[in-house]
Amino acid sequence: MALYAIGDLHLSQSVEKPMDVFGEKWKDHAEKLKKGFAALGPEDVTVLCGDLSWAMGLEEAGEDFRFIQELPGQKIILKGNHDYWWSTATKAMRFFAEKGFDSIRILNNNCWLYGDIALCGTRGWFYEEETGTAHDGKIMRREILRLEASLKAAGEREKIVFLHYPPIYQNYECQEILSLLEEHRVRLCCYGHIHGKGCYSAFKGWRGCTEFRLVSADYVDFAPVKLLD
Repeated sequence: MALYAIGDLHLSQSVEKPMDVFGEKWKDHAEKLKKGFAALGPEDVTVLCGDLSWAMGLEEAGEDFRFIQELPGQKIILKGNHDYWWSTATKAMRFFAEKGFDSIRILNNNCWLYGDIALCGTRGWFYEEETGTAHDGKIMRREILRLEASLKAAGEREKIVFLHYPPIYQNYECQEILSLLEEHRVRLCCYGHIHGKGCYSAFKGWRGCTEFRLVSADYVDFAPVKLLD
């Protein structure tokens, strides 16, 4: 059993949203994802770091989640900024159960265990007090509370955190999230959201006790990144 991560699948099995407008690399990216997952086994676990489907509602997203269900291994998902199908985690879990999507679990105000290691996380957000709106500030405070709840659910276990938004990007730093990672001695933080040329500016490496990794699908060539054996 191995642990993997990848973000930003941007599936559109039931809606017209071709991703190749964002670059040649995205052409036929669903087929590339199938090939990227082909080496995984049924006991392997992959965390999907948000932006999973372009669908606007759960029913419309059904074919995208069928695609995810049929990928090898177990999948743990979290919300991205383009996951408009997401209303509540409870509704999504009920939908997955009704459709028989039993390889998909949700990371939201909780944690999942990979052996003795706790898998924690939330969407995150970009917010700068000087330029952000009151609405942005409200979303950020909610995301910080969700991450804190996830980390507390893990207790004293070793922790890995998965986010959609990077807590560090160019001159931006989310001090609240970085402080939580430091307080809970998080050894690894994986994130997505950044694409194309922006990947060159994404922070990758160590900050304090935490290593940061970008796992956006186009950055990792549409193949999940192995984190642990």
